Amino acid sequence: MEQSNNVTEFVLLGLTQDPEAQKMLFVMFLLIYIVTVIGNLLVFVTIVVSPLQDSPMYFFLANLSFLDAVYSTSISPQLIVDLLSEKNTISFTACMGQLFIEHLLAGTEVCLLVAMAYDRYVAICKPLHYLTIMNRRFCTLLLLIALAIGFLHSMFQLLSVYNLPYCGSNVIDHFICDMYPLLELTCIDTYFLGLTVIANGGFLSIVIFIILLISYGVILNSLKTHSQEGRCKALSTCSSHITVVVLFFGPCTFMYARPVSNFPIDKFVAVLYTVITPLLNPLIYTLRNSEMKSAMEKLWSKKLTPAGLEICSCIGHTIAKSKIMHRK
Repeated sequence: MEQSNNVTEFVLLGLTQDPEAQKMLFVMFLLIYIVTVIGNLLVFVTIVVSPLQDSPMYFFLANLSFLDAVYSTSISPQLIVDLLSEKNTISFTACMGQLFIEHLLAGTEVCLLVAMAYDRYVAICKPLHYLTIMNRRFCTLLLLIALAIGFLHSMFQLLSVYNLPYCGSNVIDHFICDMYPLLELTCIDTYFLGLTVIANGGFLSIVIFIILLISYGVILNSLKTHSQEGRCKALSTCSSHITVVVLFFGPCTFMYARPVSNFPIDKFVAVLYTVITPLLNPLIYTLRNSEMKSAMEKLWSKKLTPAGLEICSCIGHTIAKSKIMHRK
């Protein structure tokens, strides 16, 4: 793929130009990034090495956590570094790469959330056929389909902006390379191109968001026939899923379901789905999930106990030796 314009780099203005605010944001985003990666990898590892990996719901949750860790890593490190840099430049190739990875992971996550909703529908509405329908082969197929759709979505976004003539300013008033900030820099009419972006991003987000809300409505309505214990467990699980869906699709719909335009609030809305949502996902899925918390306690107690015993043993030997030396 050859570049057809003479732009070699872009300048990212970031979230703010205030030096004091940048220092505070640096500390805040660094802590958020560390907690995000550790939290999501903790969920991923816990599921992979525990019996929970045999459950379709936790199979999808492990992959969601892994995607969130990678998604956060594709955005947050550059945001953090740029907060302490005087001039934040990004090469044309790196900008296109960030755009591709961002939309690849986001598109895959959207489809993965649909798969998780279908999993809950089968588990609650067709419990006797659950293990037959949601077998490992079918779950893997859904994951591969999600990746394929995410790739096609991202490739379309990349091809839409890669060969555009950027003959004006190369300053992007944002902290990441994204569709609308890039389209603002072109010197051609982007009306029809903006409509294709809406169709590929915004329209799909709205449709999938509505489908997910309707599906969870059907699931919750079917709980009337379940026992009190079953209703409570299903409500706890579904409420976590619905919370994640709203947190992800709300900002995405606002950003991509409109004509090409940029507002000052866009950068802060982008922070919600690029930085905050990946942070909250592991908390949402674990704090109200007794099985997940139990698996974490069992796993990490096994990992930490031998180390703790070894430390205690070393301390005991040291104390014993010191007493012998003191007697001598």
